[in-house]
Amino acid sequence: MSKCIHKELTEKIIKSAYQVHNELGAGFLEKVYKKALLIALRENGLKAEEEVQIKINFHNQCVGEYFADILVENSIILELKAIDCLIDIHEIILKNYLKATGIEIGLLINFGESVEVKRKFVSNSNSISS
Repeated sequence: MSKCIHKELTEKIIKSAYQVHNELGAGFLEKVYKKALLIALRENGLKAEEEVQIKINFHNQCVGEYFADILVENSIILELKAIDCLIDIHEIILKNYLKATGIEIGLLINFGESVEVKRKFVSNSNSISS
């Protein structure tokens, strides 16, 4: 997928996140923002799936399973938070999801006092999951 398409998708996703926050405001639990963002993404014409399973393999054996909050157009993972402040571990978790899935682009979106978005890119020539 070209960088231009990724740029268009991320812009639509970020616009949808702001739409949700502008309407709901701050102070809800993460699951409320996730459900609202799914609605907004779909209304904006995007394919969005929630709780997408990510298997972590080591020596061809599954050693763990995680669930990405939202996968958009099978090409961008969204990790959502509804906290005061993002910390480094949130970014590390998203990067690990990207490595495990072979997906290169991820957005860490925090629905705190205002919307905070961090874009992550991982070159996945050597993913850790099959």
